[in-house]
Amino acid sequence: MARKKLIILLLAILIGVLLYLFVIPGPVDSVAWTPPAVPPLTGATEANEKLEKAEIVVRDINGPEDVAVDEDGYIYGGTQDGKIYRAKVNEKPELFATTNGRPLGLHFDKLGNLIVCEAWKGLLSINKKGIITTLCSEAEGIPFAFTNDLDIAKNGTIYFSDASSRFNQPDYMLDALEARPWGRLLRYDPKSKEVTVLAKDLYFANGVALSKNEDFLIVNETWRYRTLRYWLKGPKKGKLEVFAKDLPGFPDGAASDRTGTFWIALPTLRNTFLDSMHPNPLKKNIVAKLPKFMKPKPKRYGLIIAINEEGKIVRSLHDIDGNHVSQITSVQPHKGWLYLGTLHGERIGRVRP
Repeated sequence: MARKKLIILLLAILIGVLLYLFVIPGPVDSVAWTPPAVPPLTGATEANEKLEKAEIVVRDINGPEDVAVDEDGYIYGGTQDGKIYRAKVNEKPELFATTNGRPLGLHFDKLGNLIVCEAWKGLLSINKKGIITTLCSEAEGIPFAFTNDLDIAKNGTIYFSDASSRFNQPDYMLDALEARPWGRLLRYDPKSKEVTVLAKDLYFANGVALSKNEDFLIVNETWRYRTLRYWLKGPKKGKLEVFAKDLPGFPDGAASDRTGTFWIALPTLRNTFLDSMHPNPLKKNIVAKLPKFMKPKPKRYGLIIAINEEGKIVRSLHDIDGNHVSQITSVQPHKGWLYLGTLHGERIGRVRP
């Protein structure tokens, strides 16, 4: 009798699991996509050990996804618990501001305000005393759900990305599985305080950076392994086009050294398991319901690449084992250094380009 009850219980559990995985709607409604072939790490992307020589300049800071450096030499990073810390090289971090969300992209404007892409709150401005002002939190009636990265033009105009209007920051993996274009590229005018959508239907709009002459900007499409160019001036003004495609990993943060080079952070290399699932929406819908430990995992690796204004990769810096610096989500040029942010690590590094 006890055995019969056990069998009935196990069957009930099995039926429940099958219903959950195959019948009950899950958190995503995936579509099919066939990824391009994984490019080999050759030529300008050939593996090396240059990032293993990076200097660790700030420690004990939880997930500084982006990094900014002010005129006094303070290094800023936003953490997973909704705070922004700052520290000078090899000094203990001190609290600068609390956003109560997830600060991502950081950039100083010409007045010394720290402009922040706050994943949950929108575009913020934080003055030197740490006082926070919300600049905008929606565009065209659609709230920002994943405000991500930014760059600021000489005239003060802020260009920024909202990675997804459907999924929030903790659910970025669901956005990848669904493979639908929920991202937008936007512009904020600090004089008129108007927000303009420059481009929509992007596949996880991420890093944003202006060109040397500010005639165009780039925006990363993380889930498509590519970078797009949006023209701000000239005969192609307003046009969006592919700038660099078939990248060896997931392009995240972007920065310009304003001399003709874009630096792109790639937190990890391409994931063959994720690529293999993309043509099968049902498989992705099922995986989206699984516990976090059963979902695709990023390979531990450190990688940044340099792309010229013609869209050609010209350099790359690697940490092959990811033991020194890994899951790099941002790279910020400043006075001859490249400062490296990370989504989950607890340190900020810097390296000579």
